[in-house]
Amino acid sequence: MNTIYSAFTTPLQQARTRVDVFQEIFLVFLALGTLVGIVVVAYTLYNAYKYRDTDENDADENLPSVGELPTGGKGGKKLFLSFGISAIIVISLVVWTYSMLLYVEDPGQQQGQEEALNVEVTGEGFAWFFEYDTGIETTSTLRVPADERIWLNVTSGDVWHAFGIPDQRVKADAIPGEYDRTWFEAEDAGATHEIQCFELCGEFHTSMTGTVQVMEPEAFDEWMNSQLTMSYTVQDANETPVTEGYELTVEHQERDFEQTYSADQFENGTIEITEIEYGGPYNATLTSTDGQFEPITKEIDMTGPVDETFTLEGMNATDSNTNGNETQSNGNETQSNDGGGN
Repeated sequence: MNTIYSAFTTPLQQARTRVDVFQEIFLVFLALGTLVGIVVVAYTLYNAYKYRDTDENDADENLPSVGELPTGGKGGKKLFLSFGISAIIVISLVVWTYSMLLYVEDPGQQQGQEEALNVEVTGEGFAWFFEYDTGIETTSTLRVPADERIWLNVTSGDVWHAFGIPDQRVKADAIPGEYDRTWFEAEDAGATHEIQCFELCGEFHTSMTGTVQVMEPEAFDEWMNSQLTMSYTVQDANETPVTEGYELTVEHQERDFEQTYSADQFENGTIEITEIEYGGPYNATLTSTDGQFEPITKEIDMTGPVDETFTLEGMNATDSNTNGNETQSNGNETQSNDGGGN
């Protein structure tokens, strides 16, 4: 199959979108069908006129009769020639169409693009859920960069669905436990395309829709970077920012990412971390550098912008209790000294 695909796929063809491919197949079939129709109708009209019933026909002229198999004259050479030409046209059309459909199944590596964008699509509960290869997740709206290939891994979380983007000629089965891989490439930045479910899946099947939002590549990168942002705030029980005496460690549970930020890097008790490349499960641990509180760890599943707050509940209370105990201890020592003097 790969050999056949390589033989009929040119570098120019590899830059085509699914819309281009199906549009070209349609135009070729339309043009060829129109040409064949014109030839057949013209030849029929020609013979109808040539062999019309008139009083001028010669008695010895061999005219076709109703029900007689036409031979085309000269031992049927015209008939066999027409069959031969028709066979060549049909076989060539089948081979060409098959090569185009092979390209739709596997377009290969896109020129000038090292990695395509991969998105996992899940249909569940009459809605579409999208997870990018960065770990960011969205619901109902699939944002993609223009003029870049998007690979979709389609599955279902409950019953059978069928994911489709009619404008992009995309359709893939969404079956629980299985993945159907397909792709598309949108060309018009700023355009939107409707997502539909093409499998009767339940009561709210008709409302199982979504939107593809095509963005400029730079705008898409900005949006993705805004999703890969963490903001942490440290405050006390009175919601007053704490500006010293701690450090924050952020660690990805599955990838090689671990960074520690000191209190000096916080601005009025808040820090915004933008050097994140992947979402997913993180551990954020706030540790005291002066022993004022026990380490606090939060497990975070990053599917979008993170905004977390560490509240040091017992810090003021601990300080107050410590000062009270010191005062009471000093008082006991004074009473003891007074008693001893007497």
